[in-house]
Amino acid sequence: MLELSFLFSVALATRAAFATPNRARTPYSIKETHAVPSKWTETGRADSSHMLHLQIGLKQGNFKELERHLYEVSSPEHSRYGQHLSPEEVNELVKPTDETLDLVHEWLSASGVSLFDYSPAKDWINIYIDVESAERLLDTKYSVYEHEDGTTLVRAPEWSLPLHLHDLVDTIQPTTTFMRTTAQNTGYTQFQRPLLPSEHKDPIDETLAKVCQFFPVTIECFRTLYGTIDYVPKVPGINKIGFNNFLNETPIRPDAHMFLEKYRPEAAEEAYSFRSIEIAGGPPASYVNLTADQLANSVGQEANLDTQTVLGMTYPAPVYSYSTGGFPPNSPHTNEPYLVYINYILGQSDLPQVISNSYGDDEQTVPKSYAKRVCQSFAQLGARGTTLLVSSGDGGLGDEDPKVCITNDGKNSSTFLPEFPASCPYVTTVGATEQFEPEVAAWRPDGIGPDGKNHPYYASGSGFSYYFERPWYQDGVVDTYVENLKGLHAGLYNTNGRGYPDISAQGLYFALVWNQTFSSTSGTSASTPLAASIISLVNDDLIASGKAPLGFLNPWLYSKGYKGFKDVTGGNTSSCGTTGFPVTKGWDPVTGFGTPIFPKLLELAKY
Repeated sequence: MLELSFLFSVALATRAAFATPNRARTPYSIKETHAVPSKWTETGRADSSHMLHLQIGLKQGNFKELERHLYEVSSPEHSRYGQHLSPEEVNELVKPTDETLDLVHEWLSASGVSLFDYSPAKDWINIYIDVESAERLLDTKYSVYEHEDGTTLVRAPEWSLPLHLHDLVDTIQPTTTFMRTTAQNTGYTQFQRPLLPSEHKDPIDETLAKVCQFFPVTIECFRTLYGTIDYVPKVPGINKIGFNNFLNETPIRPDAHMFLEKYRPEAAEEAYSFRSIEIAGGPPASYVNLTADQLANSVGQEANLDTQTVLGMTYPAPVYSYSTGGFPPNSPHTNEPYLVYINYILGQSDLPQVISNSYGDDEQTVPKSYAKRVCQSFAQLGARGTTLLVSSGDGGLGDEDPKVCITNDGKNSSTFLPEFPASCPYVTTVGATEQFEPEVAAWRPDGIGPDGKNHPYYASGSGFSYYFERPWYQDGVVDTYVENLKGLHAGLYNTNGRGYPDISAQGLYFALVWNQTFSSTSGTSASTPLAASIISLVNDDLIASGKAPLGFLNPWLYSKGYKGFKDVTGGNTSSCGTTGFPVTKGWDPVTGFGTPIFPKLLELAKY
């Protein structure tokens, strides 16, 4: 991708080209309208000189064929299982037709846009222009919108295209999306904390009882609980794992070193050697302690959680930390990093076999067109053999407060709020559990905790997508669960939607080091890198045996892999003023199939 500063200069130099109305073959007509979410308020017109990174999603040439390949190489009963596609093969399947490229180029040229670049498959065009130019290009108006927490975005809830391009362009962003890509953790707490007897049940198993305590939960506990503690990685130079950072999050290496010295001393030096990859101006992993400004903004809490969990669980596998730039209000990406990130990743020939993503937001904060295209990019990643695990969210079915659980269509009707990208059918979504014998769904009410501090509501994210229909691999499982509800919560969710999560892992009071202080944090931001680490160890064993890595997990998971997970059947799921979905035997939309049994997963993955 061309350097941003150069593109900005070109955009400013050519701004005059937009002084006259766009010329096009057909008249402009509204392409998309998306309601402004209830937590956002328009505060005024956007500065005409504010720079935007416009991403134009062109209609892909043959995504259906790509999807067919994805499911064939990901389904254990198929003869092509494990025969993942090359980057070139994936790109060829989704590349737009020559006609699409020619007509869109003609429109851009007529509008004065002469400099742009492509995604690897040419299915995205990137343009860097100012607001005034974008308004003329899309016949729209950009305004500044402020979230109730003070975050601001520059957006246009309605935009247009010449009629002859409507079927050739799927989406253009940033326009209608208000996704904030928040980290799915509930903040951190100091260790000094009395325990209430009702909060803790000692494990019955003597081995677990020695290493697993309610607060904090350590790497040794995870490795013992899920059965990886005696596994020695066999091909760590080949098998790799990665995790994502957004919103200026970056790992703090001295914190990781301090954590590993205590909880996984043999891995301590890895804190200074794991790979830090910066995308679009993202911050690199820091070799120094936090500055006063970083401390004030709690920088590193989320990234440290991912780093310390993955390093502690997968040592000595190579670890990749991906930090993508884009933080409002000054960034041209304006808090919309998924496309920047995934297009960078798809352009790389060397990828980790597993990537963990702990960020998301309500599905309705983004238009369906955007969600669909980002989801299709995740399918491209899966077809190449990379497993992408994402967090299910920390708000249960939306929030503890039912007043938050409302539609985004102006009617403010009561509804559950599914998460994105958790709702994408081409990712494996991870929920959270707590306690040990048995594990139960993670749930904590809003209020003062036993440490005397206020803790936000926390419930493992769950639900059914409004944007994505139930995928075939969930047939016979998810539909059976819905039927057994016998109308419970009817009208509050899509009974035919993609259900999530798929699996779960521990997600309460993870041991953590932040700002050179031992602390703790909770959330599906914790359970996701933990689950990703265990899948990565399964891949290590597969690769050492001469087999392909698991890749896109779900077809295998729903057909036989579920047997390698311990069923979770209890826990509070109260949410949106309701009792929530029941946690039941088998799959449920709170804990999925349950938590990993590593030795069993090794066995199942090999045949």
